[in-house]
Amino acid sequence: MYKFLILSAVLALTACGPAEDDAAVLPAAEELAASARQAGPLEAAGFESEAESASTKLARVLADQPSDIQARFEARHPQQTLEFFGIEPGMTVVEALPGGGWYSRILVPFLGTEGRLIGTNYALEMWPLFPFGGEEFMAQMRQWPEQFPGLAKDWCSQDCAAVSTFWLGSLPDKPDASADAVLLVRALHNLARFNAEHGYLDAALADLHRVLKPGGTLGVVQHWARDDMPDDWADGNNGYLKRQFVIDALTAAGFELVAESGINANPNDRPSVDESVWRLPPSLRLPPEVEDAAALRADYEAIGESNRMTLKFRKPE
Repeated sequence: MYKFLILSAVLALTACGPAEDDAAVLPAAEELAASARQAGPLEAAGFESEAESASTKLARVLADQPSDIQARFEARHPQQTLEFFGIEPGMTVVEALPGGGWYSRILVPFLGTEGRLIGTNYALEMWPLFPFGGEEFMAQMRQWPEQFPGLAKDWCSQDCAAVSTFWLGSLPDKPDASADAVLLVRALHNLARFNAEHGYLDAALADLHRVLKPGGTLGVVQHWARDDMPDDWADGNNGYLKRQFVIDALTAAGFELVAESGINANPNDRPSVDESVWRLPPSLRLPPEVEDAAALRADYEAIGESNRMTLKFRKPE
């Protein structure tokens, strides 16, 4: 029960309809998966053939995901997003704030036995700053480094990546400059909101810079605040950050921006200063007192998931 308490709280922190993209439109996951399975009995049994491309393997893995995970594909575009960041089987990938494992469920079978997934969580001392971070929650959160690899065993039965963990701000020496890629998917806003007082964003980016190989990729998918919104509203407390803020923070940490995409943009998401990202799916948090909750919920569902920037950085060689 406590495990689900932790996952629910983390998922609440990590909350878009299709938009034009500057990359080529990729085939549907179902079509790629079907073509992959036509190759022969080994592929149909779940084994990767030598001829199977990374794109086809990813499509096959996506097609094998549970229905609740697939329900978010239209809003989160995992195939296009992971391919934009250049994620391939055999890589070592660091995923920040993996939460209940939405992307982790995809990455563990996609990276395969030659790959490695390293989950990294917010600093342990950061969690009590959240309203739900009481003693009972923290007692369970301390078990996360052992819990997360255990959960990952349920997400893959064969050809599975090894899984390990560390706390942001407490990177051990062993994974130094070992990762091919880092993924920051909807994870920056909480680091930013506490950075002025505690420096959590600066410490996290320093760790991620150190763990990434020279020439490696850091991919960001982040709730995107409009430039005309007040800076004190777009400071992370409402879930949104401005594009230039993200670029400046990553550049100051030693990364360089190399590409960006509209894969996860949603122009229908135009919050007011009285609204936060958590009003939208999947959270759908409504104001405590609203006259017509059903109508407001329908309005938010019609908007879809948040407008998100998708930025590709690299660590210079």
